[in-house]
Amino acid sequence: MLKNDEIKSVLLAGVGGQGILKASDIMCAVMMEAGFDVKKSEVHGMAQRGGCVTSHVRYGSKVYSPLEKAGSIQTLVSFEKMESLRYLHYLGKDSSIIVNNEKINPPAVNIGTMPYPSDIIKYLKKKFKLVMEVDASDLAKKAGSVKTSNIVLLGALSKLMNIDRRIWVKIIEKSFPEKLVKMNIDAFQMGIDA
Repeated sequence: MLKNDEIKSVLLAGVGGQGILKASDIMCAVMMEAGFDVKKSEVHGMAQRGGCVTSHVRYGSKVYSPLEKAGSIQTLVSFEKMESLRYLHYLGKDSSIIVNNEKINPPAVNIGTMPYPSDIIKYLKKKFKLVMEVDASDLAKKAGSVKTSNIVLLGALSKLMNIDRRIWVKIIEKSFPEKLVKMNIDAFQMGIDA
């Protein structure tokens, strides 16, 4: 568990439509259920048009601000490969990165004015000691729907946190209609196993 005055920060980043805000809602509910004070801040951007979406989540015994200063975030969860590059300035040298290997071309790549960066994962692994690459979309399909890739990423994130799996499952059960619960719990477990 955290020391009395320790605060942890997680940044979830990706593209509109990837379920980032749902994932951060679930994560916050898990942290509160585990007894932490939690603060969250969201940036929606042009979410409905595939724009950037982020959610800062901070938790600890007492949290006063939802935002963390540059260089201080412990964990980045990137729902799309290139989005991980956009937020590196928030990370410290000991930060961890969980990156979905999904590639979503931004408009500049689609119209041919810029190339999509190559070797993103290799670059991240040179700069940070813990980079977990997850094929969240493929695992989500195996769980029953590509829409559960956000829950796959939460499963991977849960491995870096000292929160009982039963709390995660309890909150996932509360977060979805009954017919979708098993699929999302399966997706969560696939993220843990990945």
